[in-house]
Amino acid sequence: MYRFSYAEILEDASDGCRERERMAFDHAIDLLKTANRTDASANERSEAVTFVQRLWTVLIEDLMSPENGLPEALRAQLVSIGLWIMKEADLVRQGESRNFNALIEINTMIRDGLK
Repeated sequence: MYRFSYAEILEDASDGCRERERMAFDHAIDLLKTANRTDASANERSEAVTFVQRLWTVLIEDLMSPENGLPEALRAQLVSIGLWIMKEADLVRQGESRNFNALIEINTMIRDGLK
């Protein structure tokens, strides 16, 4: 029978969480790229914006949790980025912006930082 230390189990759980986060960002980025096409439908744009806002709502809630293990300064920076993304996505939803490129770029940088 194998014995694992608590730290090893936590590390494995953390790796799984990061992989799921990367997959969620991949999906968000794919939706944003589709929405950024000139022939994208209103439904595709709405789906992308809605998914990105939901993703960042979950991430911000986690970042604000006292149980989150990231350093406080990094958490604050990520919350700030997330709030900007949500605000920009809201402007897109309202038709006041089509700044999908910035949303794609920032979400890609965050996703790449999870590696």
